[in-house]
Amino acid sequence: MQEYQIMPNTASYNLVLKAMYQARECGGRREKLIDRMLQTGSVPDDESYNLVIGLLITMNQIDSALKYMDLTLKSGYMVSMNVFTDCVRSCVTAGRLDVLASIIEKCKTTDQNKSLCPPWNLCNYIADVALQADHSKLAFFALEFLFRWIARGENARPPVLLSVDEGLVVSAFGTAGRTFDSTLSDAAWSILRHSLRQKRAPSPETYLSKIFSHASSGQLQRAFSTLSEFENAYINSGEVDEELFSPFTSLYPLVVACCKNGFATLDSVYVQLENLSKADPPYKSVAALNCVILGCANIWDLDRAYETFEAISGKLGMVPDIHSYNALICAFGKLKKTSEASKVFEHLVSLGVKPNATTCTLLVDAHLVNRDQKAALSVVDEMVNAGFTPSKQTLKKVRRRCSREMDFDNDEKVQSLARQFKLRMGSEVRRDALQLGIQCRILG
Repeated sequence: MQEYQIMPNTASYNLVLKAMYQARECGGRREKLIDRMLQTGSVPDDESYNLVIGLLITMNQIDSALKYMDLTLKSGYMVSMNVFTDCVRSCVTAGRLDVLASIIEKCKTTDQNKSLCPPWNLCNYIADVALQADHSKLAFFALEFLFRWIARGENARPPVLLSVDEGLVVSAFGTAGRTFDSTLSDAAWSILRHSLRQKRAPSPETYLSKIFSHASSGQLQRAFSTLSEFENAYINSGEVDEELFSPFTSLYPLVVACCKNGFATLDSVYVQLENLSKADPPYKSVAALNCVILGCANIWDLDRAYETFEAISGKLGMVPDIHSYNALICAFGKLKKTSEASKVFEHLVSLGVKPNATTCTLLVDAHLVNRDQKAALSVVDEMVNAGFTPSKQTLKKVRRRCSREMDFDNDEKVQSLARQFKLRMGSEVRRDALQLGIQCRILG
């Protein structure tokens, strides 16, 4: 063209860029071509920039691609969906999720924010990758894209009803809890409500993961509000496992949050629960108070634990459940008040409250803390006779105490129980060394 004194236009340059893209040509010629276009007065258009960005991405030169992506957006052009898709896969392959989140954020600052919406499957792919890596920012962007698809389907005529998988929402709450990102938690709940369309309540796992998210972020009011919704949805269901409302398992994140700042937080939570019990309509929750009792036990505050337990039936007019008694037994056991813990157990049995495996485990711990492995083993025997299976951890605790007290007879009983329930206990180095030492003394 120079020989005929003809200046190439933008379309001519795009043809060259397209040929280079199809040939996957590397080197610096593609960048120089853009520079030459600017020098000759041929303004690069969106196709020019997208061809260069796409070629750089295919050559895994992400940083250079970012440079031209900035130029594209500053020039008022849009990044094509093909280029964006290549960019997503390249960033994921290279493990550069921060870069991908930065690209999406840059697009959101321009007019492209109104139109950028990757395909539904790509949105789910971005969400899966972000949640596996606990990348809350990228996960939020993915949920935002999915929400746009859902809203677009609802506004279509006829409507196209799209829904996200509830497991993805549970994962989002988990990431929000681990990264203390309340924004991601709100986005996850919003998209789930649109997906369910009030046809059914969220699953128990969803409620528990949401409680974990709020509790880990220190948002106790929102955590207890979610617990209230959870109870309204499932507390009266006859098929619900009692462990769903146990402060020792499902609700333990809420217990940890309640005692994070010691008695100050516990007192604040209790006062709020007491005030809510007098509200209109009143909110009374044994499960919530059980979290306070166990929180008191965790900070070794027996008086507060007992006062809260008494308030369940005294001030608030409710009936303690097995988790309430277990939390009180735990408080007594931690302070070596084994006889009191045993009296609590006898009291709940006399009232017709059925003990569970946690009750027996806590009684075993209460005896072991006083170095009474015989009484602990008798509790294990009672547990077995009642139809419970002792956990491997409980048997190992008893065996360890037997080893330290050189009680080899009871140690053999523990091993017999382990064989009965097919639990592999492993070896106790200290016990084996003591036995060997005693045998050597006898033989020597």
